[in-house]
Amino acid sequence: MAEYRVTGLSPDVIAELVAEVGPLWHQRHQARLTDRPRRRAVGAGAKHKFVFVDRLLATLVSLRHGTTHDVLACWFGVDRSTITRAIGEVRPLLAQRGCTIAPGIRLCTLAEVIEHLGADGQTGINDGTEIRVRRPAAGRKDRDKFVSGKTKQNAVKSMVLTDAEGRVLFCSPVRPGSCADITQARQLELAELLADGPFLEILADAGYQGRGAQTGGRVVTPPHRKFKKNAPAWYEERHEQQRKAHSSRRIPVEHGIAHLKNWRALARHLGRREHMSDIVQAVAGLLSHQQTATRSGSFQA
Repeated sequence: MAEYRVTGLSPDVIAELVAEVGPLWHQRHQARLTDRPRRRAVGAGAKHKFVFVDRLLATLVSLRHGTTHDVLACWFGVDRSTITRAIGEVRPLLAQRGCTIAPGIRLCTLAEVIEHLGADGQTGINDGTEIRVRRPAAGRKDRDKFVSGKTKQNAVKSMVLTDAEGRVLFCSPVRPGSCADITQARQLELAELLADGPFLEILADAGYQGRGAQTGGRVVTPPHRKFKKNAPAWYEERHEQQRKAHSSRRIPVEHGIAHLKNWRALARHLGRREHMSDIVQAVAGLLSHQQTATRSGSFQA
């Protein structure tokens, strides 16, 4: 179960997760036991047969391959409800870790990412990605807000920010699929963070038009098309060259999103939409941790 093909992580990374997340899970578990009135002392009664290492592995397999809880229950020899409860406890802990940029150094908020890129003089690349989800039940007032105007499917959307090498640095909490990219950036206060922070360049697509003027040129979008009709031939050629040059610089963020979608939980999610923010941020943290471990030489693919 701990093989790279099964979990998407090297044994060294899994060992680091056990050492880091294990004490947090145990602390929460003990706090939950002591917070309610009890007739018996804490520790009395039956002991857990499903140890934390197995709980973590079940969560990783669920995120990596989208394996159903029934199948995981058969593999680990426990009841399905035990798997569901274990994943519900471990997944939020993974989501809180943030994205790893160096051994022991993580970025948890967009402000920290902006500060990191500005301090090192790096270029950031951002884009929105959609994850298909189940259609809301009939009769809900907000049923239509999950319909994406781009794909015409029920989806949720997250903003992804990577560096120039395609390493994922930030994944935002998800929003309904009808939310525009520029609206999500506005809700995350991207313009305010760029204006108050160090100068850096953020490459964005046409969905973020207007952010450049609001951030003093820090957000770079494709060039505007000045001629709507009957454009001269020289302008068409120049505009196409500029557009392709900008797109070629933004390729790394597409690669970063593709690596995220290799985790089947983000290819299409059939569970509760309320869990998608934790799933996106947990996968982003795990992926960045594995990428950092690979670059540092602790794992040889």
